[in-house]
Amino acid sequence: MLTVYGDSGSGNCLKVKFIADRFGIPLKWIEVGVVNGETRTPQFLAMNPAGQVPTVVFDDGRILAQSNAIMLHLAEGSDLIPGEAFDRALMFQWLFWEQYSHETAIAVRRYHKMFLKKSDAEIDPALMPKCERALDVMEGHLSNRSYFVAERLSLADIALVAYTRFAHEAGLDLVKWPQVRAWVIRIECDLGLKTALP
Repeated sequence: MLTVYGDSGSGNCLKVKFIADRFGIPLKWIEVGVVNGETRTPQFLAMNPAGQVPTVVFDDGRILAQSNAIMLHLAEGSDLIPGEAFDRALMFQWLFWEQYSHETAIAVRRYHKMFLKKSDAEIDPALMPKCERALDVMEGHLSNRSYFVAERLSLADIALVAYTRFAHEAGLDLVKWPQVRAWVIRIECDLGLKTALP
């Protein structure tokens, strides 16, 4: 049994659930509220000093954090990780980009709007163009392909869809990025998810 400490409003945490569900990995979900400071308690920090979710605990007591690291571990040896070395490197490229350039824009703006209930005027104005640039990059990449790597579902798609499917909650209308919108629906279908798009 995999124990997942996660916030169900977090795309990063949902990535772990997507992978566990796909491979039939039984999990115990322990809800940890980020907004109300539950990741900053002494008990949680003793488990994960970075104070972040998701954090998972395996049956043998080992602890692993960071959503993409958890996904990589759970998907080891599966078809979600390309077997060809260059395709695998491309998958890593998008995993790193997702955490550095995508999540730091779309997820952050969504967090301020949806969870902190800030008005647009209260949110850093640099976030919106950063979100749009990230979606522009995705739109361009998807202009002649259906998936991010090797024309089949990989961890790159799962990492990127986690927050892109909630882009409207960050104030972004994916109608402006039709390739991205179609890709979101495709990946949600592949994962057996009800679409989050409006």
